[in-house]
Amino acid sequence: MSKPHDLIRSIAEPARDWLLGSAAPLWSTVGRLDNGLFAERILLSGVPDDAPYRVFVQARHIYSFAEIGRLGWDGPWAELIDQTMNFILANARRADGFFVNSLTATGDVNDARADLYVQAFVLFALGRAGEALSRNDLFDEAERLADRLDDSWTHQKGGYTEGEIVDGSIRRQNPHMHLLEAYLGLSAASGRMRFANAAERIASLCRDHFIDHESGALLEYFHHDWAPASGLDGKIVEPGHCFEWAWLFERVADAGWSEGTHIADALTDFARRAGIDNERGVAITEVLLDGTRHNANARLWPQTERLKAAVARYRRIGEPSEAREIADAANGLAKYLAVDIPGLWRDKLKPNETWVEEPAPGSSLYHITCGYAELLGLIF
Repeated sequence: MSKPHDLIRSIAEPARDWLLGSAAPLWSTVGRLDNGLFAERILLSGVPDDAPYRVFVQARHIYSFAEIGRLGWDGPWAELIDQTMNFILANARRADGFFVNSLTATGDVNDARADLYVQAFVLFALGRAGEALSRNDLFDEAERLADRLDDSWTHQKGGYTEGEIVDGSIRRQNPHMHLLEAYLGLSAASGRMRFANAAERIASLCRDHFIDHESGALLEYFHHDWAPASGLDGKIVEPGHCFEWAWLFERVADAGWSEGTHIADALTDFARRAGIDNERGVAITEVLLDGTRHNANARLWPQTERLKAAVARYRRIGEPSEAREIADAANGLAKYLAVDIPGLWRDKLKPNETWVEEPAPGSSLYHITCGYAELLGLIF
C-alpha cells in the first residue's frame, strides 16, 4: 500500500467515525423536532436555540442525512429525509411555486420572501432525496421549480435575478454556484437532459463572466451585465468559493465538459496561493484580486471546500503532494470540530486564533458531510 494511501486512510477513518458516530446521532435526535424540522443551530452546551428555521438549512440537512445513509449510518436516515422533504413541500411553498425563506417551529411561514439561493437548495434537496428514496416524483417537483425559475427570474444578460431578499443592484455568483451543484446532482440522479443542459449553461456563465482569466480567481460581485462591480466590491475574492467552484468544475469535466479541469486547476492554484494562512493552517475568508488579504477571519466552510478540491485533484492526478494537501485541509477542518460535545463545531476563527462564541450553525453540516464524503470515497 502506498504512503499517500496510508496518509489518507489515517485521516478518513476518524472522519467517518465523527460523522457517523457523533454528528449523525446528535443532529437526528437533539437536533430535530418531532414534526420533521432539523435544528437551525445548537448551542455548544448541546441545547438547540429558538432561531427561525431557514428553508435552505432544512434542504441542506436532507442532503446530509441522505449522504450519511449512503456512507453506512444505521440510523433512520430514510425516514428523516422523507419526513423533512414532505414537510417542506407542504409548508414552505408559496402559491406561485417558489419556496419561502423561513418557517416557525410549528411550520408556519416566518419570512415569506423567496430568493434564488433558497430555490437552489430546494432543487438540490429534491435531487438528493429523489435519488436516495427512489422517488421520481421529487424529480418532477424539481422540474416544476426549474420551470418557475426559467419563466420568472431569467435575466437577459445570463443567469437569474435573485428574488426578493438581496439588494438587486449587485449580482452575485454564489446562488448560481449552488444551482450548478443542484443541476449536476439532478442530472446524475434522474438522467433528465434538461438538468444536464441547465448545468452546462451555468458552467459556461461562470467561465465567461465570473472568473478573472489573468489571475484565475473567482470574483463575487457584479453589475447587471456581469461586469465586475465598481470599487472594492469588484475585487473581492473568497478562496472558499474558488475551491468550491474548482470541485464543481472537476465534476463538470467528469460529465464530459473538457474545459473543466483547466478551469478547476486555475481556481485551485489561486486559492492555494493567496487564500491559505499557513501559520494557522486554514483558508481565510476574503482576499483581493491581487492576492492581498482583505478579511483574515477563517470560517469553517472554506476548510471543507479546500478538502473537496484536494480530493478531486488527487483522484485525477494521484500526486503525493495532493495527498499532503488533503491532510493539511483535513487538519485545518479538525480545529473547528474540537469542542466538548462531539458532533458540534465552531464556525469562525479570528486572526489571533481565538473563536467567535456562538452556536454551531446547522448549515455547516452540509459542508462537513460533503467534504468527508469526498474524502471517504477515496478509501471506502
